[in-house]
Formats: sequence, structure tokens, C-alpha cells
Amino acid sequence: MRRVLAVVAGAALIASMATVVSASPSHRRPVNAARYAARQGGAQFVHCDDGNPLCAEVFDSIGYNGSYTGHDEPSVLFYSNRPGSGNNQSYQLALPKEPPTLPLQDGTGGTWNFQNRVAFWLGLNLCDSQSAPEFTHECTPNTDANIFNGSDPSQPDYIGYHPGTAFLELQFYPPGWVSFENGISCDAHQWCAAMVIWSYNLDMNNNVANNADCLNTVGIEPPNFAFITTSGLPQAPPGPLDFTAATFTPDPTQDLFMNGGDKVTVSIHDSADGLVTELRDLTTHQSGSMTASVANGFAQINYEPDPDPNNPSVTCSETPYAFHPMYSTSSEDTRIPWAAHSYNVAYSDEIGHFEYCADVNTANGTCNGDPNDPNGPDGDDVACHGPDESLFVQIGGCTGTDNDFDGTSYQKTWAGTLRNPGQDRRLHSTSLLFSSATFNHGRNYERVGFEADLPRIEAADFGGLCNRTTGENCVNPPPGANFYPIFTTTRAKGHGGSCMWQEGGTYIPGTKKTFGGTSTAEYGPLLQLVYPGPGFQPTFRYNDFRQVIENPCRSG
Repeated sequence: MRRVLAVVAGAALIASMATVVSASPSHRRPVNAARYAARQGGAQFVHCDDGNPLCAEVFDSIGYNGSYTGHDEPSVLFYSNRPGSGNNQSYQLALPKEPPTLPLQDGTGGTWNFQNRVAFWLGLNLCDSQSAPEFTHECTPNTDANIFNGSDPSQPDYIGYHPGTAFLELQFYPPGWVSFENGISCDAHQWCAAMVIWSYNLDMNNNVANNADCLNTVGIEPPNFAFITTSGLPQAPPGPLDFTAATFTPDPTQDLFMNGGDKVTVSIHDSADGLVTELRDLTTHQSGSMTASVANGFAQINYEPDPDPNNPSVTCSETPYAFHPMYSTSSEDTRIPWAAHSYNVAYSDEIGHFEYCADVNTANGTCNGDPNDPNGPDGDDVACHGPDESLFVQIGGCTGTDNDFDGTSYQKTWAGTLRNPGQDRRLHSTSLLFSSATFNHGRNYERVGFEADLPRIEAADFGGLCNRTTGENCVNPPPGANFYPIFTTTRAKGHGGSCMWQEGGTYIPGTKKTFGGTSTAEYGPLLQLVYPGPGFQPTFRYNDFRQVIENPCRSG
């Protein structure tokens, strides 16, 4: 769309936890058709195939008829070869504050967080014995015996032999716009967070997806979902076949709500019951948590393909399941074999999901038009909401993946993109501040990586020119973008002068290191990754730009 006019004016784990995790058919729960039909509020999360903006990015298209499904995720990755670095992390955060200037429909006002990101999150690779690549249905957690990153099928480390992998995203949702049941905000003014665990039901070695019933109900990339609650108990069922409308309806009487500017500590660690995520708001002295345990209702979708795809007969089912970390370490070889990104321990931002729309077609959620958009409605103007749906900021907009890179995320609407600090603060949200991850009670990661999955979004299946096999026409910054956010460092006074990461432009007051000052310099060269391919043959893709350096922002 148009250029925004405002720019111009835990500890080491005990050995007993390293047990084999596998599906137990005796505990399978078949889907309840009546309950499933009544989900309503859960509909937005059922199908990643439909392009939900919060789904984990898959290495190849999963949309209907081969259409692209995914989004832009600039990331900071944390690497260490030391035991424990892959299964317990701690972070310090300072949540962004909104600008004093409200956004306006014509783009001349301020830019709030929901316009630049639908969420930011902290991630970790987990065992899921029923997830891709489906070579084996066993996974022993917390061990580097799970590292399979080779490209030769004749060797025992071939990536196609990898145990089934799921991915944790501890997602934080910005306030101020459409309520989460249909949009991205939990509250008019406060942030909330959720534990989201993504799986992928595809036999990558034979290109066989799960049964038709599962594909029609939970999709090929089913999530477990639970808001972070003050009690640590889910407010509603988190399992993919158990969702209710309450699963996706924020509840201020149960969920942890946080203010912009609050200082929050985050702990992600394993337990005998399952992975634990804990948040402590040091500003309000509130806390919340969630454990991916059987007792809390977490479950895996069983991989049971139809014996005859032309005559579907298998009913979708799930098994109660406790999710645990996949690896002991977090080296460059600890990957999700089905994801576009190369990460394990990671911070990531989900950007490129807002474009202004003055006239929303409420019948199908598309944009009829916007008088301030000289190019008229684009093909990515979908999942649109009118001003009357907003909790606070009364503007209309669309949250489809911005495949032509002309929405707010790709303008100088981020913190530090205007030279005048007063004007920048009046119009833009402050940057999120986050520390580098630490593990084993304060040990720093030796290396960090800057990674952006731009080649995946610029590919031909999304209307772009990037050839992900050769790398030809895969560019950074993306075509059409007037800006692409980068990560810089600062010494945060409110955090004892510790080094913290920030995101946006190079003019944030107090910035120390800019790593070249452009997205081209920071994210580095194209990265080729190997994936399991049909017939037990490797598939190679350029899905990312990545640069790995010595950790320049150590905590403590």
C-alpha cells in the first residue's frame, strides 16, 4: 500500500527425564465432531493452510493448490555447543510503549506495534514423535543424539532420519486493535502472551501427508495453544482437537496482562511434566506460566495417513503428550527439519501483516479500496477488519502476508528510523528491549546469528522472482520495501547498564552497535539448507539470509 505519510511530516536436567517419548494408541482421543463444529473462536487457528499470520514458517508451500503460506520473521539466534544451552533459557525484556500520537486512517498519524508486528516470540525446538519428518515415531528429549543434519542418505546423520520435531513459540501480542478471537490484540492497552507449539504432519521422505480428516480439521500444521495464565492452568483446552472458543478468547481474570514499558523476566526450561514457560513482571509484580503437560491437556495429532488417498477412511485422532526440549545444545546443527528458518533457540518478530484499508468488504474480509492507496487494492489485502472491530485504535486494515512489501512494516515507521528523536518518539513505538538468552543459571551463548527468511517470501509461489534452488533474484532488502528493520545494541539504564538488543532503525538514542547499519550488511549472505526430500533424496533450498558472529551483547 501507500508509503506512510507520517514519515515525511533452568539448571542441567536429570537423566531420568531423558526417556523415550512416543505415541500410545491406548490413549488416543478421536475427534468429537459436534465439539469440533462448535469451535467458532478457534477457527482462525485451525488451518495454517489458510495463511494464518501466527503459524510457524514451513520450508515449502502448504497452502491450498500449492499456494504460499507464511510470513516475514527477522530473527536473532543463540548458539552454544555447551550442554544445557538447548533446553533452558532465560531472558530479560522491556515491552514497547506506544507513541502518544494515534494512528489515522490516511497514514498521517502515529504507528503502533500492531501495525509493524502481529507478535514477537521466543522459540525452542521440541520432541514430537508424530511430527515430521515421520521417519521414526520415537523421540528421546534433551539429547544431541537427535542431531541429524547431513545431506547424504547413505550416512546415519541424514536429515531424513531425524526424530519428529515440534517448535515452541512463546508469543507476545500487541494491544490496541481487533480482539484476539478474530484479530491480534488481547486488550485495548495491555500485552498478553501464549505458549504455542507447532507440529507438521508430513512424511517428508515419501511426501505423504496425514489423513484427509486431519487435513480438513486441524490442517497439516496443527498447534497446541494456551495463554499464559496467573495460575499456570489453561483457561480452556490447548490440544488441537479440543479447542473451544474460550481457547482463543483472552480472559483478564485468568491471563497475565502486561503494560508497555514493563520489565519482564522469562524462563523457558524443562520439567518432569513437560516444558515450562514462566513470565515475571518485575514492574507490576505479577507472574504467569504454562507447562506443556498431559495434565494441562497438551496433545499430539497422530500421524495416520489414509491407506488409500482416493478413498479416505481414517478418522483424525490425538494422543495426550508432554512436550520436552529436543536437544541438549544449541549449535548451528540443531534445526527443525521442516522449517524455513534454521533456528533452535531464537528471538523472532512476525512482521509484514498490516496494510491500511478504508473500505472493508465485511462479506469476505477483503479490501474494497483505500483513497490513499494509488495502486488500489492488492492481492494481499485479505483478512481485513474495519475500525468498528477495534478495541481502541479506530482504523481499518488487513493482516494478509505483505508479499509486495509496501505495508507499514516496510516503511520508516519503526523506532529509530527518524533522525529527530522527538519526532521519532511522537510517531513511533519505542523498541522492544531484550537481553541475549542465557542458560545454566547465567551462562552466555558464545555466538549469535542474524537471520531473515526473505528468500522464502520472495519466491515464485508467492508471486516473486527468487529462485530458491539457485539463489538467483533473492535479495535483501526485499523488492518494494522502503525500509527493513535491523537489530542493534544499547546499554539499558533500567537494566543495570546491561547490554540489550533493540529493533528498528539506527537512530534509537543510546545505540551502541549497528552491525553495518543496513539489513544487507546485518543479515549476511544467502544460506542454503538441506531438507528431507521424496524418495529419501535431499532437497536444497535458499530460504534465508544468515550471518553468525561472536556474541557482542552478553548478559550480566
